[in-house]
Amino acid sequence: MGEKWIVDRETRLVLGRASGRHIRLPRLSRLSYLMGLYAENFRKLNSWLPVRTMAPGVHHLEVEGSPAVRVEVIEQHRFTTELRLSYDMTDTVTGEYDPSAHVRVYHDTHQTEVTHCYVGRNWQDAIGMSPPRDMLYAHRLQMNVFFGKWLDYLHQQGY
Repeated sequence: MGEKWIVDRETRLVLGRASGRHIRLPRLSRLSYLMGLYAENFRKLNSWLPVRTMAPGVHHLEVEGSPAVRVEVIEQHRFTTELRLSYDMTDTVTGEYDPSAHVRVYHDTHQTEVTHCYVGRNWQDAIGMSPPRDMLYAHRLQMNVFFGKWLDYLHQQGY
């Protein structure tokens, strides 16, 4: 007879082995989930890009057969780095690098937060100037999930 496993429905992570008794697992709050996503994105970004030691300015990463990745280090502070990650391609209408993510890296807390993205349109176009709190949280979550998947893709491509 096969073993039964406890699997998180949202993340599909195996949490443990099921016994004959009911097991109550603590639920993550929305804020805890977002902070965990920030920590995971920090790990992913720093596994292939030496963010803390990069000088301010524009850096290009190239892999044969893939578009160049443009890393613009905007500010470098003691505990934070502000950067913009994008492909070295611009939107023909707006002239913006597309897609691009404005990223704040917190070195002391090991977190990476995407503050805003440009994927064909700005956040104001997507959710308005004064969105409800739940919509703002959902948008922030969506941006950071997108960023994590993009980092995975870039890593798979050999950047």
